[in-house]
Amino acid sequence: MQQHLLARRQAPRPSRPRTFTGLLASAAATAGLLLTALAPGAQAVADNPYERGPAPTNASIEASRGSYATSQTSVSSLAVSGFGGGTIYYPTSTADGTFGAVVISPGFTAYQSSIAWLGPRLASQGFVVFTIDTNTTLDQPDSRGRQLLSALDYLTQRSTVRTRVDASRLGVMGHSMGGGGSLEAAKSRTSLKAAIPLTGWNTDKTWSELRTPTLVVGADGDTVAPVATHSEPFYESLPGSLDKAYLELRGASHFTPNSSNTTIAKYSLSWLKRFIDNDTRYEQFLCPLPRPSLTIAEYRGNCPHTA
Repeated sequence: MQQHLLARRQAPRPSRPRTFTGLLASAAATAGLLLTALAPGAQAVADNPYERGPAPTNASIEASRGSYATSQTSVSSLAVSGFGGGTIYYPTSTADGTFGAVVISPGFTAYQSSIAWLGPRLASQGFVVFTIDTNTTLDQPDSRGRQLLSALDYLTQRSTVRTRVDASRLGVMGHSMGGGGSLEAAKSRTSLKAAIPLTGWNTDKTWSELRTPTLVVGADGDTVAPVATHSEPFYESLPGSLDKAYLELRGASHFTPNSSNTTIAKYSLSWLKRFIDNDTRYEQFLCPLPRPSLTIAEYRGNCPHTA
């Protein structure tokens, strides 16, 4: 009898059945973990904190506006030194943290209005964009290169939107002599993440010093800076180890970058995203190399990219 009682005392008590509410809570927690693990882009965001905006599609990178609402602020030439003022375009949301930034220079005899279309277009995709005026409309590429860097310094250190900018993720663009200036800027400041000369002009044809991923954009009908004496030698002189590309627009002129252009915007955006934001979701639009089309006469480059 004592042995029987002892056995009853030592036997494990049956666990109480969990309440319906408890079961629901447990199931919800499990489902939440599962959804977090499976959510599109969840792992990518963890791997790359610089991704901004939804996963890109061909339609989204060709659109005239991206997913971010934007605002703009004017910068007076009287309030700055080293360049001629300009306009800053930026995403209004601060929910995603800071953004990479790009400064864009106009060409010879031109004002920022000639490249203003790129401001809201790129900003709405998740960049802070500064289209600038130069000190004079006659400034040469080396001067424009210095002015691009002065504008970047102003943007990251003194501007009203400086807290929205990640100063470690910067790029430069420019048209004509401004394009030549973007090469000069990249040569001087090797920490830049991207450079895009648009139908660039420069008396210097060799750029083996560059360490910045560079997309050279030329135009098959350019008579001011013909690709054979400007964009092509620029591209060919870049180091073989550098991430680089050459896009030649079909049916285009030297002044094509002065108007809204889907091909320029599509590949410029993809280049900036890939190298300023390290957003490999945009690699699909650059590699494999785009093929000739109604708007592309030629595209060269190294694939896959190494940066």
